[in-house]
Amino acid sequence: MTDVPSTPSFGVRDLLRIPDFRRLYLAQAISDLGDGMTYLALFLLVLDLTGSTAAIALMSILVALPPVTIGLFAGAYADRHDRRRIMLVSDTIRAVVVVAMVLFARADALPVLFALACLQAVIGTFFTPARVAMVPRVVPEHGLLAANSLSQATRMVAGVLGAGITGLIAAAAGQVWPVFLVDGATFLASVILVLGVSRSAGLPSAAAAASAKATGIGSAVVDGLRVIARSRPLIAALAGISVTMLGMGAINVLFIPFLVDELGASPAWAGPLEAAQTISMIIAGGLVASLATRMSVPRLFVGGIVGLSACVGLLSVAPGPWALLLIMFAVGLFVMPVQATTMTLVQRSTGDATRGRVAGALNAVIQTASIGSMAAAGILADVVGMRTVFALGALVTLLAAVVAAALFRGSAVGSPADPARAETPAAAASSGVAGTA
Repeated sequence: MTDVPSTPSFGVRDLLRIPDFRRLYLAQAISDLGDGMTYLALFLLVLDLTGSTAAIALMSILVALPPVTIGLFAGAYADRHDRRRIMLVSDTIRAVVVVAMVLFARADALPVLFALACLQAVIGTFFTPARVAMVPRVVPEHGLLAANSLSQATRMVAGVLGAGITGLIAAAAGQVWPVFLVDGATFLASVILVLGVSRSAGLPSAAAAASAKATGIGSAVVDGLRVIARSRPLIAALAGISVTMLGMGAINVLFIPFLVDELGASPAWAGPLEAAQTISMIIAGGLVASLATRMSVPRLFVGGIVGLSACVGLLSVAPGPWALLLIMFAVGLFVMPVQATTMTLVQRSTGDATRGRVAGALNAVIQTASIGSMAAAGILADVVGMRTVFALGALVTLLAAVVAAALFRGSAVGSPADPARAETPAAAASSGVAGTA
């Protein structure tokens, strides 16, 4: 594996000194807070209106499908149009949609509520690739790993805070619908922040604009897939993260049944266990940037997957909830480098003309693998038992590390497969930005 670090460290303070990144970061954090509020509020509302777990499952499917079905096209759209405007329109529409949910928070309007939930997820699918494509235009290349680490850690914290705020509002009001009003305000706050981002940061490069005029959306998606096919770092990232999700899906499905049925613990342990993983991810977010000065991005990626494999394997022999607490803390430490380096690999290995669609393709593959693994884990657990499923998941995750390491060998991360890679505002000013460190 190449890509040996040769640049100085670039920390959180350096990032937050960049005005455009600061606004994008805060906008993403507030938008993620809103997402956390939306989904928990919807689940609580559907449970209250129907008392049906099947209805909750249907809601889960409706909000999970958009990234899988339209993620590729959302990324291609971000490569053709003003990404800043996409973010503004996305969160403006989401504000309207979640506030509209207040009008349909009743049993006889349940189909409309489901449709609005799906629409909110569809619109949100356009927000992420637009933001991912903008970050390298405002952050120098050697600051991308720090930027992605900070964003991923904040995403976790925002999700937890969003759920907590939802619970407090629902408890104080005695009903769920007021959450949607507060949720709408978070998306409007995100819009105000993105309005402050410089217009030039959101505009695709001249090469991207020319390419967009010459091809349709379908052709643009195909071109993005070709970019991945020509880049060993991107293939390594795609193969590594998708196979990892196949192995890790068992945790998402079996975690609570394992805690309660297999270990005989109280469901009250779920809170401390989630908190342990969240805290460790925050800690890891601060460590990743410093590790980047000692380890290459591919090594951090593969090392994180190996660590996750060990954690899933330990779940298969966990004797009780205290052991589970330590394991989940370790999961947070290893999952953060994998998440941050995955996005960094995409940003470094693509050009401005194709970055959005590659990010969309990656997200679609991750979501597909996650859904497939959760379905498989649920079925296998009834056949071979939960501990055996965890053991199999550990082997699959270890296979992901082996495959990624083999694909990274001899490849050069940061050498774009996309010949349309243009100098971005961040690249042009990187020496000046680094000088503020």
